[in-house]
Amino acid sequence: MAIGTRSMAISLTLWLSCVAVSDVLRSAEPAWNVVLILADDLGWNGLGCCGSDLHETPQLDRLAAQGVRFAQAYAAAPVCTPTRASLLTGRHPARLHMTIWREAAAQRGTQRLLEPIACADLPHAEVTLADILHDAGYYTAHVGKWHLGAAEHYPETQGFDDNIGGTLWGAPFSYFYPFRGRTSSSELRYVPDLEPGRPGDYLTDRLTDKALEVLDRVGDRPFFLNLWYHTPHTPIEAPPQLVARYRAKLRSDGVHQNPDYAAMVESLDTNVGRVLARLAERGLAERTIVVFLSDNGGYIGPSRSQDGLAVTNNAPLRSGKGSLYEGGIRIPLIIRWPGCTAPGTVCDEPVTSCDLLPTLLHLLGRSAQAPPQLDGDDISAWLAEPRTARPARALYFHYPHYYATTTPVSAVRLGNWKLLEYFEDDRVELYDLAADVGETRDLAATEAVRAAALRQQLHAWRAAVNAQLPSER
Repeated sequence: MAIGTRSMAISLTLWLSCVAVSDVLRSAEPAWNVVLILADDLGWNGLGCCGSDLHETPQLDRLAAQGVRFAQAYAAAPVCTPTRASLLTGRHPARLHMTIWREAAAQRGTQRLLEPIACADLPHAEVTLADILHDAGYYTAHVGKWHLGAAEHYPETQGFDDNIGGTLWGAPFSYFYPFRGRTSSSELRYVPDLEPGRPGDYLTDRLTDKALEVLDRVGDRPFFLNLWYHTPHTPIEAPPQLVARYRAKLRSDGVHQNPDYAAMVESLDTNVGRVLARLAERGLAERTIVVFLSDNGGYIGPSRSQDGLAVTNNAPLRSGKGSLYEGGIRIPLIIRWPGCTAPGTVCDEPVTSCDLLPTLLHLLGRSAQAPPQLDGDDISAWLAEPRTARPARALYFHYPHYYATTTPVSAVRLGNWKLLEYFEDDRVELYDLAADVGETRDLAATEAVRAAALRQQLHAWRAAVNAQLPSER
């Protein structure tokens, strides 16, 4: 819920129809299940259904054809840990003081401004989606990347009955068995719970194997499967046969030029398809809400294993991971709610990862258990009527840190207007996203009144959530 006096009203007809449908679905037996699938560093244009000119993603394209694809979905942050916290809590990373990935939370850098010390671990006082569903009798399982805290803050302490592969680290040493090795700093990294294995095993496949085991052993109990893949985060490694096929498919004029990354995306797609197929085989598909999204925009830096080749390209969006330009925060989002989502539709309303907790609680009939001070909205109405407009709400972003793509910055989007405020020199930039999705024309000077109003609104929001700010040295 954004700060200020904006209206949160939805048309009465739409609201009544959505409530009526959800009441019927919630009254049926057995209860609804949830599968939440998260990709890592997958850009907004990374899927076939989102316009990729290289990647092949037939399984996710089919999922989009069965549900609603949100064309203007945003991660709450341009890097991984903060967005993951927003997904589980419905609260903004700035409110949580979790604004950077956990390994860097206490690092203050040597740049011009002193970065704030962020929270490295998701506090136990926070109520997660898993906490709520576990208390409601759901079997709650986390599979894959965690990155929300050290051992005392692992999934088992945040409402999950089971944790397979979740650790404090943000990336695997390798995607190939044995999934372990020493980094340049001599740190030994590993992915637990995947033995027995054998040479040639691929991490994305093995995590899916474990997810399928969860689905097979859950029985008749309602479940929440939190499947967070590492793919396609660095290191950029993929099965050689897939890489060769994409290398042969490359076009010199294409947006996407990395065959290894493309192969990783196809592997991700294939494994999502395996999960969807198992749901169907077990007769669970019609009682399971499936959500697919990414944790931030695509990483546009060089791949160390490919002699500097850029990992991906988010064009027509500007920049990538770490930045508050669209390329850093706009992401793919698909939701399939059987019996309610209008198949094959696209919703153009801006939504954020903070919206998923209140939305899922509504769909599961548990809105009354929502924690206080949520920063997300229930967007379930758009699952039934994706093209129905509602009053514009402000979406806020806050990254008081340095990254290869940015200096410390905050941003607000209201309607089609987006303002960025940079802390080093206090400059603002203003863009009309409807006319300029690539953010190439800064209108802050010609739209000075609008820019000033948005800046004031951004400052008020930062104060309301007690956002941490960088400071002068």
